[in-house]
Amino acid sequence: MSAPCKHPVVKVVSREDNVEFVECQSCGEVFDSEEFSDIAIEEAQDVDDSSVED
Repeated sequence: MSAPCKHPVVKVVSREDNVEFVECQSCGEVFDSEEFSDIAIEEAQDVDDSSVED
């Protein structure tokens, strides 16, 4: 199984009401931009957690 894409480059593909959808330019996955923000936060927490290990 390959490693999941980190979505390094995304572009806005649609806006509906208060939701903005983005597409990853690397893997082609489309998701709402709020999900993308959540991904970035989770990755930052993973980095912080790994630097705290004894």
